[in-house]
This record gives sequence, C-alpha cells and structure tokens, in this order.
Amino acid sequence: MVRYTSAHTPGGAAAGAGWAAAHRRRRTGRAAALGAAALALALPLAACSAGGGGEAPTGGSSSSAAGSAPTPSASPTVAPDAYRHALTGALRPLDSALRTVDGAREGGALNKALDNAAGEAETAAEALEAVAAPDDALAGTSQLTTSLRALGQDLRSARGSGGRCATSPRVELDTAHGPQSVKEAARALKALGYDTSLRLPRTERAQHRRLANGTFVRDGSRGGLGRLTVNNGTGSDAVVTLTRGTRTAFSLYVRKGAKATVRSVNSGAYTVYFTTGEDWNGGKRSFTRGCSFEKFDDKANFRTVRVSGGTQYTVLTFTLNKVFGGNASTSTVPPGEFPS
Repeated sequence: MVRYTSAHTPGGAAAGAGWAAAHRRRRTGRAAALGAAALALALPLAACSAGGGGEAPTGGSSSSAAGSAPTPSASPTVAPDAYRHALTGALRPLDSALRTVDGAREGGALNKALDNAAGEAETAAEALEAVAAPDDALAGTSQLTTSLRALGQDLRSARGSGGRCATSPRVELDTAHGPQSVKEAARALKALGYDTSLRLPRTERAQHRRLANGTFVRDGSRGGLGRLTVNNGTGSDAVVTLTRGTRTAFSLYVRKGAKATVRSVNSGAYTVYFTTGEDWNGGKRSFTRGCSFEKFDDKANFRTVRVSGGTQYTVLTFTLNKVFGGNASTSTVPPGEFPS
C-alpha cells in the first residue's frame, strides 16, 4: 500500500517556501501525472495477487502471476491382447516343468523335476518383471511375480532326502506358501480376463499311520526264556530294535504312553536301539516326521541257566523316557546307522 502525506506551514517564509514548492509542482506536474498513472496501473495488479479472494483478471493479455503448468499427456495404455501374449510366453516353460513334476515318481525322478521347475519359476518371475501390463493388471502382475519366486524356493525345499524320516515332497508342498500364493495371484488376474495357464503339481495331505501296540516290525527266531518289557512314556510312538552284532533280532512297535513285552528272548548281549516319530511308513520302516534315533549305551544281557530245581532267566525293563533315578544313559545315532 502506498500512502501520501502533506504538511501546511503558515507564515511568510513558509508561504515563500509554499510558492516555490507550487512552482516546482507546475514544472513537474506532467512527470507526476505520468507516475501516478503508472502507479494506478500497478495497484490493481498488486491487489489481485495479494488478496486471497480476489477474482483473476479476465483481460486477453493478462494472466495469474503463479500460472499453471501444462497438463501432461496420459501415457498410452498397454493393449490387453499384447499383455496376454507376453504373459503366456513367460509362463509356458514353467507350466511344462510343473506338469513333469505332477507325473514324476518319488525318488530321483521327482527330485530332478522339482529342481528344474524351481529354475523355471525363477526365470518366469524375471520375465514378468520386464512385461508391460495394463493398468488394471499391474497389481496382479506384481503379486504373481513375487509368488513365483516363493514357489521356486518351495519346490527346492520339498526335495526328498531319500533317507529315513523322509517326508514326501508332495506332502511338503501341500502346506507350502508358494503354491497357494500363486493360486491367489492367478485367480486375481483371471477375474480381469487374463489367464495364467499354470497347472500346479498335485500334493498329498500328511498322514498319521500307526501300527497296533506290540506289533513286530521285524521278528527273528526266538526260543529262549528271556523277557523284555518296554515302557514308552514319550510323546511319540516308538520302534525298539535289538541287534546282536550286525544282525537284527527283532523290532517292536510301542505306542506313546503304552508298554509292550517280548517273550522268548534268546540268551546273548544285545544293543538296544529306538526311534520315535510320527506317521509310520511301513515300506521304509521309518517314521516320516519328527524323528529321533537313539540307542542305550549299555547292552541288554539275557541269560538262561539251569539251577537246582529249575531254570533262571533274565527279565529286563527299558523305559524310553527320562525317569528320576534311571540308571541307563542313551546316545543319539545318525539315521544312516540305525538298523533297518
């Protein structure tokens, strides 16, 4: 805002000064008038830009001081058909590899198929990262890419070891996160009209197979008088195996919280092994989950001797769980050294 002030001074000297001032005003009147006109033009512009509620000028040549940036043109959208073609090309090798997994038999063939499919899943994820997707498929494509990487990791982790306590790869995949995540991403894209064309391999539910308490898994010739009782106070079923040298005399299935007795044990010194776990695989003679393999450090000695008036024989009891006052120590055994 510009303010003008004036002063009035009475008296002669003051009057003379006033005349001089008036004379100067006459000489500079034209310049002052031009300056006032310029100021009059500037004030409305300042008032328009400073006030928050003023209206913008409507003249043909005037414009707001701030101005407005040019509106960027929208980027061209990706054609759905082109995206479908790229999606199919990225996933076709993986689909073929997964079909091989689906038909492979357990063992080396299945493990090889799992490795190959894992590699194809990672390759497909890399390809999808380079695919241009329509706006409505951006989120689904990103989700599918992440899911394919998780699938690759799960396929490798599911490979069977082939040894004892080996869970089937198909059981491992049944609860894996990767395949489920891929299904969810595929459903989201299919709902938008984009088919992923992926056939995930079949899976199997975890089983809980058990034998009846006291069942012989293996039984050799027994003709002695010795007697063995096994108490299983652990939280898992167990199989107890007695060996003489490298030969297995017998193996006995004892359910958790139960006990079982073997009679007619021949005389001799036996090493007592036991394995615990869940889901007994009769073909492999092993549990498939939560396995442990141990043996008692002291041998079980059975003797049958004739004495005056009769026969003396050995009766032993082994408790698999730790008990207060127990006198038998155990050691862990590598699965490969456990007698079959």
